[in-house]
Amino acid sequence: MVSRRGFLKGSGLALFGVGLMGGIPAFMAEAAASEKVLLPYKKKRVLVCIFQRGAMDGLMAVTPFTDVHLQAARPTLSLPAAGTGRGAGLIDLDGRWGLHPNMMAFEPLFREGRLGIVHGIGSPNNTRSHFDAQDYMESGTPYNKGTASGWLNRAVGLLGHDAVTPFTAVSLTSALPRSFYGDHPSVAISNLQDFAIQLRGNPAGANTAAKSFEELYDQTSAGLLHDAGKESFEAMKLLQQTDLHGYRPAGGAVYPMSPLGNSLKQIAQLIKMDVGLEVAFTESNGWDTHFNQGTENGIFARNVADLSNSIAAFWKDLDALQDDVTVMTMTEFGRTVHQNGTGGTDHGRGSCNFILGNNVDGGKVHGNVAELATENLEDGRDLPVTTDFRSVFSAVADAHLKISDDQVLFPDWTGKKAGVMKL
Repeated sequence: MVSRRGFLKGSGLALFGVGLMGGIPAFMAEAAASEKVLLPYKKKRVLVCIFQRGAMDGLMAVTPFTDVHLQAARPTLSLPAAGTGRGAGLIDLDGRWGLHPNMMAFEPLFREGRLGIVHGIGSPNNTRSHFDAQDYMESGTPYNKGTASGWLNRAVGLLGHDAVTPFTAVSLTSALPRSFYGDHPSVAISNLQDFAIQLRGNPAGANTAAKSFEELYDQTSAGLLHDAGKESFEAMKLLQQTDLHGYRPAGGAVYPMSPLGNSLKQIAQLIKMDVGLEVAFTESNGWDTHFNQGTENGIFARNVADLSNSIAAFWKDLDALQDDVTVMTMTEFGRTVHQNGTGGTDHGRGSCNFILGNNVDGGKVHGNVAELATENLEDGRDLPVTTDFRSVFSAVADAHLKISDDQVLFPDWTGKKAGVMKL
């Protein structure tokens, strides 16, 4: 039986909107009102991670448009380069790689050298199971399914200081993601405007997760509540005092009216509130394109438009705070090189990711991708993984958050950091 102290301290407090008619419960509001509000926390550097769940087709997002093998493998899914007269066409990045036309919001960031792309990135574990691949990537241990903690939670532990704010690690999701499982405090917030506090357990607290916070409040001594609950009350106080509904993004930034756009807007708000945020997480869904994937239109085109427009709006909204923030995307694996019989692509291996920041070695497509002839493909069908995701994640964490203990961050990994960040 997990103790209440252990559960409260170690399980992570998840703050999430539940649509209560009365808003925050009275007993919680009264407790928060009795607490002294902390002064703004010292400004921190922030790493923002976006998980594209469902496995993004990296070859359609960033296409080697001169590769005749890809054109043959995708007779109805390959996009032409711009200027061919066949629609808008791919945005030519460097004569070889073309950006999907619906990702035009990324082009100026790439030209400015702020956006870098890594192609052929993925996990060394060749599973094609969404659940397993996401689990391996979020735990950071692709050959160990029993790892209890997530790599971002371990990153929080390596920041070199105690988390003096409940907002050190925040996931803009309804439940705590696998990346944040572990011993270090983290919270999940789905909506900053309308939320209540409820305990959501990491694996250690699963047996007691059903207990409401009010039950624990009633059963716990005043000393323990003060010790374990004060930060949660402070969280409520800080959010209550901010006009979240009246927020106006800087620079005329316009976020898409989508879950991802809304999440990134709220992350921008937390950054501007100076509440001590250092690691943020959110997700984009719907990347499993087995059928009717489309080209310039369709589900994939809508998804990449939402991704790029949301990130570009977030970056514009940050304004003078851009030096403090790096954004990194990830997806569990890529799609097959050949299209299938239903106008889509199946589970593959390598994909690509995007890294945005003023300290990124941007304006480049990093990675090693050979011609897509059958003999160069993994199992004769997939883009091979030539860049281990850990080499990129560790490079970004080191350069941006000054986390250099790779053996703690990614146990059992002995590879080299990818050269995706400026020295």
